[in-house]
Amino acid sequence: MSVRIPNHEQAVSGSNAPLTLVVSPLFRVERATGPLRWATRPPLTLRPEQPDGVESWLGRSSAAGCRRERPSWPFHSEQLDGDKSPTESGDKSPHSKSRRHFLAASFAALAAALPSPAAEPPRYRIAVCDWMILKRQKLGAFQLTKDIGADGVEVDMGSLGERETFENELAKPEVREQFLAKARELGLGISSLAMSGFYAQSFAERPTVPRMVQDTVDTMVAMGVKIAFLPLGVRGDLVKHPELRPAIVARLKAAGAQAEKTGVVIGIETALAAKDEVKLLEDIGSPGIRSYFNFANALQNGRDLLAELRTLGRDRICQIHCTDEDGVWLEENKRLDMPAVKKVLDEMGWRGWLVIERSRSAKNGRDVKGNFGANTRYLKRVFQGA
Repeated sequence: MSVRIPNHEQAVSGSNAPLTLVVSPLFRVERATGPLRWATRPPLTLRPEQPDGVESWLGRSSAAGCRRERPSWPFHSEQLDGDKSPTESGDKSPHSKSRRHFLAASFAALAAALPSPAAEPPRYRIAVCDWMILKRQKLGAFQLTKDIGADGVEVDMGSLGERETFENELAKPEVREQFLAKARELGLGISSLAMSGFYAQSFAERPTVPRMVQDTVDTMVAMGVKIAFLPLGVRGDLVKHPELRPAIVARLKAAGAQAEKTGVVIGIETALAAKDEVKLLEDIGSPGIRSYFNFANALQNGRDLLAELRTLGRDRICQIHCTDEDGVWLEENKRLDMPAVKKVLDEMGWRGWLVIERSRSAKNGRDVKGNFGANTRYLKRVFQGA
């Protein structure tokens, strides 16, 4: 990035050649010939442009008004002629004031020309499940999510029941665009797409599972979403139904291949302990299948939540449902130490979406804004310092 500035009053060089200023992330300012470019080394250099075939003036002492190159980074104010007044520096030249004005104008022009860097998203972002805020695949989920105060929403693929595939309105381009436009308008993200129908349906036994997975992957690609949520549910519980393991592994291998082709990830939620889930992921052997970790599974089965996170590790966890079963808000949950969870995730180097699914108060379980708003505020306090 650079700015061309007229060489007013022959400032600095004593030449009327136009100036090209090139600045690096280390704030080196260079006045150089040739095409504009980012400087990559620290020295401060000021040079006038020269027509092709004209020898550089640097190092020539005969040119009136020329000054030698300045020393390397870091530089100090006394290195810039004109940073002191003519009296202080001993320079009585009328160019002294011009040089100060030139440098000030140059830096101001550069600052105006440089693009503002895009803000990096927070390490942890907070989302809510659209089906749990009673807005399954509804456009209104975005405004409600904004009212709740979350950063994004996990959008469901639609009801399943006995259909061959999900009742997915997002398969329609015009509906997808409405969802994406509303998300942009409200400054929200879509954390993931959810195949929540498999909470009650059998991933191991339904004959059209490959189509369901493909429909989900196609929708992810069309919407620019990188993660899908796949719960194995009560009918795919490998603790209660270990006989289903071969069928589930085979289908997840196939699903992983579908995901890999387009660079997306399907996160599975199982009832397994972390060490057994690691073995399951190794048996599947696909980077397209990872763990979608649910705090509630560990807590309800009396497992050490922090140890489970460490066992799975950073690279196996693609996303987290960061809530417990319903009854109390997260802040009031005595068996879930959220600051300790953050400390472990920090140590693991994990970053991503924390998605609120449950942890609704038994006092008023139907108060969507109240329950999800309270949990969102608490998570933002813990994970974002908000």
